Amino acid sequence: MYLSHGRNDIERELWIKAGYEHVEGTPMPQPLSRPQFTLRELRNAVPAHCFHRSITKSFGYLTLDFLIIISLLCCTYTIIEKQALPLYCQYFAYSIYWFIQGSFLFAIWVLGHECGHGAFSESTQVNDVVGLLIHSALLTPYHSWQITHRKHHSNTSSCENDEAFVPFSEKEIKSLAFDIANDSPIFNMLKVIFFLLLGWMPTYLVFNGSGPRKYDNGSKSHFNPRADFFSPEDRPNIILSDIGFLLALTAIGYFISVFSFPVVLRLYILPYLVMNGFLVLITLLHHTDTYVPHFRKGEWTWLRGSLCTIDRSYGTFLDNVLHHITDTHVCHHIFSKMPFYHCVEATEAIKPILGKYYLRDETPIIPAMWRALTRCIYVPNDGAVVFYKKTLSK
Repeated sequence: MYLSHGRNDIERELWIKAGYEHVEGTPMPQPLSRPQFTLRELRNAVPAHCFHRSITKSFGYLTLDFLIIISLLCCTYTIIEKQALPLYCQYFAYSIYWFIQGSFLFAIWVLGHECGHGAFSESTQVNDVVGLLIHSALLTPYHSWQITHRKHHSNTSSCENDEAFVPFSEKEIKSLAFDIANDSPIFNMLKVIFFLLLGWMPTYLVFNGSGPRKYDNGSKSHFNPRADFFSPEDRPNIILSDIGFLLALTAIGYFISVFSFPVVLRLYILPYLVMNGFLVLITLLHHTDTYVPHFRKGEWTWLRGSLCTIDRSYGTFLDNVLHHITDTHVCHHIFSKMPFYHCVEATEAIKPILGKYYLRDETPIIPAMWRALTRCIYVPNDGAVVFYKKTLSK
């Protein structure tokens, strides 16, 4: 176990007690002692203009993303679909199109995410109308997601109450077959493929996969107005979200009838799957790694949980296209109503106060994903502060 880097003995003892095991190439964990700074101090360090939400600027980004998506769609349909290009040229061109179009579809999804937090506009009505339209078009039930996502922000890194990427305890996943399978490269590769293709829909939205076990005995579908994570007051909005989802499916069916399924598959469905892959990958890597602690009742606080998220760069192109949801997520968890276009500046403002509590990982994305999916398997059954482990105890 490697626990140097100049950390004091008290912190090293706390890490060891929590079961932390260093993995080569990862940052060291944040201190496990409670932060001495306050939310007010962090807020006061951020320039006041960073909290201003400009509807003009937000619609400007939305319009630009939309125009790029439409341009990519029209150019691809005109150049590739209508022209008899050689097959190898089609494969190459479509591969580029799927990646770029999927990236911009996720950029639009991120703007819907801004709406869900109230960061798009000062107006709740504008936020909800725009968010409903964006997320419905991308087959996301807006209000349903909004409700559980806010619960996630309110309970980040809580073993009992977080709403996404909640760790299994050793007791919950203990089986010899699983332990053997998890050492198999083929099993892990299938796990990666399943995660990227189906981790969002249907695994999370329909079955609440990776959600807390407290909902296991009831309905866990984001499409069910009576699901356990919704209150009776939420039901009209859940129904509205379901209607938006069904209208989007109807529109896709209409385009299939007009252009044929293969065309819609190539132009929309496959970029949509790329978008889904980005969504689950980025979310996973914001909250899951071997050095990120989780807390149980008695040790969890909102600020400690909010600091347990990781900033990562996906490269200049994607960081900008994806509206910096990638590399300013710590700031976003602390100030969720702050619009994304101020988060880079705000991150730099709070880093001196956060100090060693600020988590940023420079590991390349593919190795980081592999590490998260193959090494972050469970947390110990006992302990108020715990870290992920890979190998089950015998």
